[in-house]
Amino acid sequence: MDFPLPEAARRYVAAHLHDDPAHLALQARRHPGLPVPELVRQIQARQKARTKLPDWADNPDLIFPPALSVEQASSARTAAFKAALVGGQRLADLTGGFGADTAAFAQRVAHVDYVERNAQLAAVVEYNLHQLGIRNVTTHAAEALKFLHETPHHFDWLYLDPARRDTAARKIFRLADCEPDILKIMPLLLQKADKILLKTSPMLDIEQAILELGQVRRLWVLAVDNEVKEVLYELGQEPAVDPERYALNLRRDGTQQEFRLNRAREARAIPRYAEPQQYLYEPNAAVLKAGAFRSIGTAFEFLKLHQHSHLYTSDVLRADFPGRIFRVLAVEKADGAALKVHLGPEARAHVTTRNFPDSVADFRKRTGIREGGDIYLFATTDLRGRLMVLVCEKAKLSNEL
Repeated sequence: MDFPLPEAARRYVAAHLHDDPAHLALQARRHPGLPVPELVRQIQARQKARTKLPDWADNPDLIFPPALSVEQASSARTAAFKAALVGGQRLADLTGGFGADTAAFAQRVAHVDYVERNAQLAAVVEYNLHQLGIRNVTTHAAEALKFLHETPHHFDWLYLDPARRDTAARKIFRLADCEPDILKIMPLLLQKADKILLKTSPMLDIEQAILELGQVRRLWVLAVDNEVKEVLYELGQEPAVDPERYALNLRRDGTQQEFRLNRAREARAIPRYAEPQQYLYEPNAAVLKAGAFRSIGTAFEFLKLHQHSHLYTSDVLRADFPGRIFRVLAVEKADGAALKVHLGPEARAHVTTRNFPDSVADFRKRTGIREGGDIYLFATTDLRGRLMVLVCEKAKLSNEL
């Protein structure tokens, strides 16, 4: 596609930005002078970008690549977080993609080299960066290895987000299966840069990654609205014996929750157990992915309900806890009739099962409790191995009053 888009094409995209792409494709004959199939793909890609890159989705001057490139791009929030980790005079983004990370890095580093093996995508990104007023980026349509071998520069940082799809477009997550293979090119990366920032799939086991990479200095487990999106590893010439782990949850209100741990502190933590008290605490997804199953409780002086439940309790409210906080209203058996007493005529509640034999779907089917309402049910196991259901409501926090 030629860019910038002709004025008639821009008007078409703007007029149909919220319409169903499939319906627009069927009406292509109504617009004989326009490349409707390509414009529909532009609309579809912008719609996919609306949540993760809202400013880009609304910018009429930008060109969008196929929707898959948008799906694989970082969100504005995660890109900004990664940019806050780097600095210096020069950084190379070796897996440039749609350029969201590159644009964020350019706000923190004097000069950024964007490297992308898809020449057409690289051309789109070069055009878009110009439209965004970003002038400190040089684009390279090249393979990452070729670029590294040929560049004369030494970098403060290299950034890689290896492709995690195989030749059949199936998702993969093992380091050795990704492209480029970070394990094979590690010596070259360390030769060319002081530090490396590596993004991996949230499905990759952290312990295995630390072992395989061998050069990890610290790492971040990054969640957005309690969904882990990526794990970031800082690699360098002097790896840490026990890398510090940062579990972060970027929340919808713009704030973030953070918890730090390492293997030594986790191993030293000795949980204490008790029956449910006034408050119930559920760690966020980043904390659990980082492996804080014991130290999260001891750090806040909480009591744990069961070794394998990863739910915590206290009589004193800790509003700074990195997760969800509830007030316990009652403790019941896993019996539909007993639970419905707390739910009102519509028998609605939000259900979580932890260390419990039923799935949420099976629990709902067995008890007849539907989704919704203001009550939260936690089906779990107590310290003596007995099944129980905690009937809760969200705790009233001072910053929400």
